[in-house]
Amino acid sequence: MSFTLMSTAFKYGERIPKKYTCDDVDISPPLQWSNIPAGTKSLVLIMEDPDAPIGVFTHWVLYNIPPDKTELPENVPKTLVVEGIGMQGVNDFGRVGYGGPCPPRGHKPHRYFFRLYALNTVPNIKQRASKDEVLRIIKNNIIGTAEYMGTYSR
Repeated sequence: MSFTLMSTAFKYGERIPKKYTCDDVDISPPLQWSNIPAGTKSLVLIMEDPDAPIGVFTHWVLYNIPPDKTELPENVPKTLVVEGIGMQGVNDFGRVGYGGPCPPRGHKPHRYFFRLYALNTVPNIKQRASKDEVLRIIKNNIIGTAEYMGTYSR
């Protein structure tokens, strides 16, 4: 079996429900994963929009997720440290935690990729880290990646 990521809130490639966007309550969707690679010591989740007009836009950076975790509940608190879940970095909105889809009006649907990285270490990443900082620190320790994608337009 391969390392997989999914959500009960929407199917792969389908529209992300409005409640998980800036047009509603802007809470994170529930995510589940399975078959993490043997030797995984921690997980990192990054959500980004490659279709943003300014280039890739980061919506969520979550790291030091314990390897025994198999899911994230809906509405992960937007705090630096989330008890039992991990630490959150700064997204491209300039805020800590999840920032939902919020594409410019009139654009074709944007794609939102959730990528879960399995690491063979628990990296020492400072609080409020950016996606670029996290990826730079973990790049040599990634032993598996799972991906899930939803779309949204306004």
